[in-house]
Amino acid sequence: MGHSLSATLCCFLFVLLYFSCLCSSSPLEDQERDRITELPGQPSVDFAHYSGYVTVNQQAGRALFYWLVESPESRMPASRPLVLWLNGGPGCSSVAYGAAEEIGPFRIRPDGRALYLNPYAWNNLANILFLESPAGVGFSYTNTTTDLYTAGDKRTAEDAYTFLLNWFERFPQYKHRDFYIVGESYAGHYVPQLSQIVYERNKGIQSPAINFKGFMVGNAVTDDYHDYIGTFEYWWTHGLISDSTYRALRAACGSGSSLHPSLDCIKALYIAEAEQGNIDPYSIFTQPCNNTNALKQNLRGHYPWMSRAYDPCTERHSQIYFNLPEVQKALHANVTGIPYPWKTCSDIVGNYWADSPLSMLPIYQELIAAGIKIWVFSGDTDSIVPLTASRYSIDALKLATVTNWYPWYDKGKVGGWSQIYKGLTFVSVTGAGHEVPLHRPRQAFILFRSFLANKPMPS
Repeated sequence: MGHSLSATLCCFLFVLLYFSCLCSSSPLEDQERDRITELPGQPSVDFAHYSGYVTVNQQAGRALFYWLVESPESRMPASRPLVLWLNGGPGCSSVAYGAAEEIGPFRIRPDGRALYLNPYAWNNLANILFLESPAGVGFSYTNTTTDLYTAGDKRTAEDAYTFLLNWFERFPQYKHRDFYIVGESYAGHYVPQLSQIVYERNKGIQSPAINFKGFMVGNAVTDDYHDYIGTFEYWWTHGLISDSTYRALRAACGSGSSLHPSLDCIKALYIAEAEQGNIDPYSIFTQPCNNTNALKQNLRGHYPWMSRAYDPCTERHSQIYFNLPEVQKALHANVTGIPYPWKTCSDIVGNYWADSPLSMLPIYQELIAAGIKIWVFSGDTDSIVPLTASRYSIDALKLATVTNWYPWYDKGKVGGWSQIYKGLTFVSVTGAGHEVPLHRPRQAFILFRSFLANKPMPS
């Protein structure tokens, strides 16, 4: 009887093991499941790209959506670094901005249904990983509704780190590859915070899977006090506000948090907004997208210094394209049937943001001391997080200067200015707004190339 029971048990265990082997999949199978064969309206390409979900919290049901765009085969993707790109907001999509209108390989046509190639795509230099973060942004989701109302810096950084650990298990060929984190705007918080976690948890590991080398941020929210001072100064010196409003802003908003400004500060900000009028604050010298005619305007005639005609309505194109069912199917997105349309930014996540430290400068100091490569760049026509804000924040670090302020060049023309500090490189990009690669794609490509090579901007 005992022998029979033992045999039955062994048989049962064998069957269980057999079916568990069938059900579990290898990293290569998981990769193939995420491979994008072709997007609707996509031109032919010679690179592989993948997209899908990575669970970051099983209990809450939080899963983040990613899109990996590898370098073209001709550029040997296996020899190139991996770069994580993050957009800010908080609550805005890296697919909507970074991938679709800044550094990604595709641009969306005004009809919102077809794509064309971006000649200055950053995947020509590195393998680019776009992440929609935190849960509730874009296609990233949570099964715990309260997560949407309690997102903040701390959980966003922890979830992004968990994402990386799990993603590298799915893509083990990227383990130990040179790895960088890049982002803009409120990613001025995300990028250093995630960098700090990766750096600190790599300590003591001989050959860490996440071979973190450095980070770069653009028009980045960095330090509330210096960001405020620099922003108001920019508005005033560019003739956007009155002398009296400038004084009121300095008095009412000079101390305190940008996340929770005082009532006097809010009042002064409303007056400033009224004085600025109907401009695009993210790019003060270009036409705002406020009517259907904006799609038809040839901006190159109005703004001849711009290297390519700038379409201020690119967000509208994204809103159409990424809500198409056939696009979502091709991207392996919205697999759970999210009960709301895909949006470029989540109002709920942004409006209910829970925690936001006043300053990233202590993290800069820690990572500079650790020898991590750090670059900061700034488009000089942005009035949201302007050049002056970044310069005040960097000045507060009190770093020694290695190479003083100098112009850098592209085809014989000044592309901007740069200063190299001990532990940090700062670069401005002339004529670029808040999204530098959108307004000045060629100059942004040169910037990224210099950053990867850790070489000064061409002079």
